[in-house]
Amino acid sequence: MSKNKKDPCKPYACRIQACLSANDFQERRCAEELEQMRQCCLKWHKESLCCSGIDLNKTYITKKDDKDKGREPKECN
Repeated sequence: MSKNKKDPCKPYACRIQACLSANDFQERRCAEELEQMRQCCLKWHKESLCCSGIDLNKTYITKKDDKDKGREPKECN
């Protein structure tokens, strides 16, 4: 990925960091954010550096629990 192009999954990674920080780093409390990141990485894993630690085969939440699907995350620094 070029330096001028924004990482398409970075906003999701930032949401995960914020959620984990707010929830004493308990992954289960951030399942929605993790699943949104996984969905982004399924599409952009070849371009996104943020996807290197995401298990694309692991589903973090079930579809019936996915109430935030499609909601765009805010950009972080």
